[in-house]
Amino acid sequence: MFAIAIQVNLMLVLVGLSYGMLSDFQRRSSGVGADIIIRPPGTAVLGMSAAPMKAAWVTYFESRPEVAMALGITVHNLEGFLNSVTGIDIQRFNSFSGGFRFLSGGPWKNPDDLVVDEYYAQQNKLKAGDTLKILNRPMYVSGIVESGKMSRVFMDIHRLQDLTSNPDKLSQIYIKLKDPSRTIAVVQSLMNTPELKDYKIYSMQEFTSLISIDKAPGVKPFLGVIVGLSVVIGFLVVFLSLYTAVLERTREIGILKSLGASPLFIVNLLFRETIALSVVGGIVGIGLSYVSHWIIMTLIPASIQMQIVYEWWPISTSIAIGASLIGALYPGWKAAKQDAIEALAYE
Repeated sequence: MFAIAIQVNLMLVLVGLSYGMLSDFQRRSSGVGADIIIRPPGTAVLGMSAAPMKAAWVTYFESRPEVAMALGITVHNLEGFLNSVTGIDIQRFNSFSGGFRFLSGGPWKNPDDLVVDEYYAQQNKLKAGDTLKILNRPMYVSGIVESGKMSRVFMDIHRLQDLTSNPDKLSQIYIKLKDPSRTIAVVQSLMNTPELKDYKIYSMQEFTSLISIDKAPGVKPFLGVIVGLSVVIGFLVVFLSLYTAVLERTREIGILKSLGASPLFIVNLLFRETIALSVVGGIVGIGLSYVSHWIIMTLIPASIQMQIVYEWWPISTSIAIGASLIGALYPGWKAAKQDAIEALAYE
């Protein structure tokens, strides 16, 4: 039962990580409050370039009559595509997005000050006033903010550009329109602008819709492989467990057969036992997924996020039951074919 529970928990955790990390990236992208996002040529939806866009593009976009405000940011990856330090002009950011909600401390006052979100602070055991080493230099944590806007770590954009040798360069630009209902028309207009023909231009609704299990590159095949491996591992575990159980109960099976039990009765007995173990194992596995969720969200919430995906409960349990029944076929057949006299003499 515990082996089946581990199989179910493995599936639920891996699916939950896939959903959770994409949902977190989607939430942080939409939390800026932009209508349109402009990304450099050749940039994947889940990828992030260094800083190839000129800062002058911000002035260009703001000169267009339909644009209320443009916000350029510079991003430098720390570890993985979900963890990065983002350079912003905090005054412009506050006007554009409504600003941060500070849980402790406040905005930076010096060039080497930075702000981190609650998950990054929790994982790295930081509080306002601590020192954090980033980009090979100690930085002062001036404040901790609520998660949900862009990044985990923020600092002054000009300072980040200097430290990464990208003066006046941006990683992407957000645009807020005077009339959000004209977003699609403005996107088409920008895409038809010759100077922007190679740039990736999305409405925020379109961009966030691309961050999903079905559309994110490689995520769906990854899930298929993981679920397939879980089924194979579960099959082997159940097969070996049931095979051992049959051997250990050889004398019991011999007694049943000597009392007139048919091969079908023996197989039916083992299959009903397998289904019971699988169902209970599935329930325990679902419970273990909550334990895994708590561990991940307590210890490493800034690196990876896990989500409880309820629609995968019946899927994972059904897979476990199916694999268990297949794994019980040979042991069941072997038990049914045993000679009663040999079974009774088995030690």
